[in-house]
Amino acid sequence: MTEAMTEGGSRAQERRGKRDRLIAGASQVFYEQGVERTTIADISAASGVPLGNVYYYFKAKDDIVDAVVSMRIAEIESTYAALAERHDAPADRLKALFRSLSEEAEMIAQRGCPIGSLCTELSKRVTGPEPHSAKLMQALVDGAEQQFREMGRSDAHELAVEMITAYQGTAVLSHATASPELLRREADRVDRWIDEVQPGL
Repeated sequence: MTEAMTEGGSRAQERRGKRDRLIAGASQVFYEQGVERTTIADISAASGVPLGNVYYYFKAKDDIVDAVVSMRIAEIESTYAALAERHDAPADRLKALFRSLSEEAEMIAQRGCPIGSLCTELSKRVTGPEPHSAKLMQALVDGAEQQFREMGRSDAHELAVEMITAYQGTAVLSHATASPELLRREADRVDRWIDEVQPGL
């Protein structure tokens, strides 16, 4: 009985491992060459999961796209949670968030923002009442809005939109001009701006 349960648990863990590898591989390939250009065979190669096994986990590429979006949203939420553990002040969390994004300046200048690039492409693939692109960006905005709300700002949503717009806009310009320094300078500016919008300062 115990051995059967152990074997069953091991198989379930292996299945979860392959599924996670497929999602991670798909996410990377989508970033490198775009969703539309990516084939199931590309995802199989990137993840190391045999092509025939892919369809056991995902019936179509759209199902993999759904899983990648869910993974990205979970990563965003996890990032905000980690910032809350490391920094007591919401202003410090926001600064750390923008700094962590700008630390990827070289990669972003070369390939664009992973989230922004994915959102741009997914906005053209509306498959339901709420585009995947909206869900991704909303996760970014919601996390920032919570920090501004904890700062005591009644206009927390507007400030969150302004901050995420500053990042995404600069990421696009940085990528278009192959200039990572633009993101670093914007991080310095956003640091000062966050200080300016803190109540009582």
